[in-house]
Amino acid sequence: MSKWTEHDIPDQTGRTILVTGANSGLGLVAAELLAAAGAHVLMACRSPERGEAALHTVAEHGSAELVALDLADLASVRAAAVDIRQRTGDKLDVLMNNAGVMMTPKRQTKDGFELQFGTNHLGHAALTWLLMPALRGVPGARVVTLSSMAARPGRVDVTDPNFQHRRYLPNSAYSQAKLANLMFALELDRRARAAGLDLVSVAAHPGYTATNLTPNMAQAHGHGLIGQVISVFGELGDRMFAQSVRIGVLPQVYAATSPDVRGGAYYGPDGFMEARGHPREVEIPGAAGNPTAASALWELSAELTKVDPDPA
Repeated sequence: MSKWTEHDIPDQTGRTILVTGANSGLGLVAAELLAAAGAHVLMACRSPERGEAALHTVAEHGSAELVALDLADLASVRAAAVDIRQRTGDKLDVLMNNAGVMMTPKRQTKDGFELQFGTNHLGHAALTWLLMPALRGVPGARVVTLSSMAARPGRVDVTDPNFQHRRYLPNSAYSQAKLANLMFALELDRRARAAGLDLVSVAAHPGYTATNLTPNMAQAHGHGLIGQVISVFGELGDRMFAQSVRIGVLPQVYAATSPDVRGGAYYGPDGFMEARGHPREVEIPGAAGNPTAASALWELSAELTKVDPDPA
């Protein structure tokens, strides 16, 4: 059986696709591939300067435009959702929840949430709910939410999601956030089907891919010993074991475009331990498959963001 590659992306002409974190790494390459396949890509970026540089790159492949979005600021999320709905006329074919931060020191979003949980999960949950009118406007619309291999050992503590009462560990907080991404994607699909919506929600992960997250993580920890250690070992690991972004991006692009995608499924690399390879449907970690826990996270996320969940 042949491996799915970027050359297998179906024609995306006439489709509008929003990619968060499209200024670098997986988001940038996803935007390039989707634009080259004919989609009009909305590139949601926090930094105007990096966004403009990325837009210039993607525009060489096809149609694209910038959207200002800071997932760590719910006011920005709300403003971006209004902007996107106006630009698209409430017709959005695909929302790719790609952006994220990884293993940062203990910090808070503008709204007071732990940075990784607030950015990776709460920001995307709020954005997805606020964009549901635009997703409802297109038959067969999709929401693709990026998780990680780090979700497998994760645990979402709905009593203390922001690490106010338990010891903060950057890797534990990252695992919680990426597990929350996966749980949200599955719960959205369950609720969409229960509401009779023509919407597919899936999750994907890139395996072990050499993205910009490791250098950003090192930078976040500063120029001291911890930052230097992360930088050295991260670069060594990327060189020895990681696959390229061009391959690592394929599961999320497959999830966004393939006619074979199944709602509520999880897509990742087909290689050993899902670390490398080409897209296939992969096993959902046990913690993510618990509908009761996912429903509790859904309700907590609505309470924290003060955004009405859709579908309710």
